[in-house]
Amino acid sequence: MCLNRFEHPAGNYKKIFETCEELVEPLPATVTGRIPPFLKGSLLRLGPGLFEVGDEPFYHLFDGQALLHKFDFKNGQVTYFRKFLRTDAYVRAITEKRVVITEFGTFAYPDPCKNIFSRFFSYFKGVEVTDNCLVNVYPIGEDYYACTETNYVTKINTDTLETLKKVDFCNYVNINGVTAHPHIEKDGTVYNIGNCMGKGASLAYNIIMTPPTQKDKSDPVEKSKVVVQFPSAERFKPSYVHSFGMSENYFVFVETPVKINLLKFLSAWSIRGSNYMDCFESNENQGTLFHIARKNPGEYIDMKFKGAAIGMFHHINTYEDDGFIVFDLCSWKGFEFVYNYLWLANLRTNWEEVKKAAMMAPQPEVRRYVIPLDIHKEEQGKNLVSLPYTTATATMHADGTVWLEPEVLFSGPRQAFEFPQINYKRFGGKNYTYAYGLGLNHFIPDRICKLNVRTKETWVWQEPDSYPSEPLFVQNPDSADEDDGVLLTIIAAPGSQRPGYLLILNAKDLSEVARAEVECTIPVTFHGMYKP
Repeated sequence: MCLNRFEHPAGNYKKIFETCEELVEPLPATVTGRIPPFLKGSLLRLGPGLFEVGDEPFYHLFDGQALLHKFDFKNGQVTYFRKFLRTDAYVRAITEKRVVITEFGTFAYPDPCKNIFSRFFSYFKGVEVTDNCLVNVYPIGEDYYACTETNYVTKINTDTLETLKKVDFCNYVNINGVTAHPHIEKDGTVYNIGNCMGKGASLAYNIIMTPPTQKDKSDPVEKSKVVVQFPSAERFKPSYVHSFGMSENYFVFVETPVKINLLKFLSAWSIRGSNYMDCFESNENQGTLFHIARKNPGEYIDMKFKGAAIGMFHHINTYEDDGFIVFDLCSWKGFEFVYNYLWLANLRTNWEEVKKAAMMAPQPEVRRYVIPLDIHKEEQGKNLVSLPYTTATATMHADGTVWLEPEVLFSGPRQAFEFPQINYKRFGGKNYTYAYGLGLNHFIPDRICKLNVRTKETWVWQEPDSYPSEPLFVQNPDSADEDDGVLLTIIAAPGSQRPGYLLILNAKDLSEVARAEVECTIPVTFHGMYKP
């Protein structure tokens, strides 16, 4: 069960938030067990690796400079390699030995060497947006990009881990930033979402589409275009958006009460020393708005779906069934922004303090929502959801809004099922059974979980003083079963002789298949991909 509680009084988890060195060449790993023969490619992961520059610290979990990790599989052997991305944020910080570009929760002070006049003028050039791509990596055409949530992505060489170039999505589409959670179709078409300037100088959200590899070998990024626009509930305050849902024919966008106050963002921040985190606020009265749009051709469906306030970062999966859209989310109850609890100072405190802070935070819950596609105004007060297997409801109110109540798929006090993954290649956008996740215990990652979304059965892998990362599913090519494959996760085990390892689990029952241990510590990673 996902609830078996580990305690962490030794506080070894603090080590996953510590600076480490990049490697000059790949390290051979010591393998125990047998690496499945179908693992022939690379596991790529991203996260922060530099947590201070000189004597200036980074303050938030999402501020540390991007470190790209790679485990290579070849003939049953495994090697580990890592390099810092040579982003502008990193190169300038290393050169000037200080924080030069403001990050998510760390303000970059003006250059002390400049005189008051040049400092004053640099304020009016506007804020430099960070290109610290520490969140995820994904393919566009035949290229691979590291990303964060700004308008910049970083093209990388997945063999050498070299940084190739900085790419600005603003040059091609009307978008202020894109998420680190694109959806990728079988043919390589990439969809993503971000906020933008809409009609009449008010904010909106655009879904953008980047086509697959071009016959003429031109860059697909340059052919990106907007396919559909969602309206914003508040004119100058878009909601924070971290991911979106996509089924075969529809997009689902969840507009949470966590807002970016754009006026704050644009005016005061460079002068009074604020950062991105200072620009978030919660609309305590909005609740959660759910939007849907047709995918092809892109068309917004102007129906009002509403629910109680939640925070939400990760969609698990979205599919259509018999006139309904079913979408599963990792939610956090209430309107408070969960990132308020992810300051490094909070995560590096002693275990009792970590637990105390998490007691105040929103509670995590895996939820299933169902949206009816065929709605008749006269059916007020009646549950419109007729799918036999879910208790999720949708009820028409007198004002024409449809109120959504979720079915809870997993819930445990301060035990989150997060960083969800599925058998995406075969079941993304389709009716599915299994989700895999990273178990957060009062925000500290300490287990790998599997959830049957139909029966709510759970499985867990857990070892003392071991801190895993998001599990990525790789299908066994000889099998058709949804969960016949392995999970790949990087474990930090700071107390051990070999403090970092790649763990390979059987996705059916989370039993260990193999591990590949290296003699260096590995800090926290957020997301990544398996490249066959």
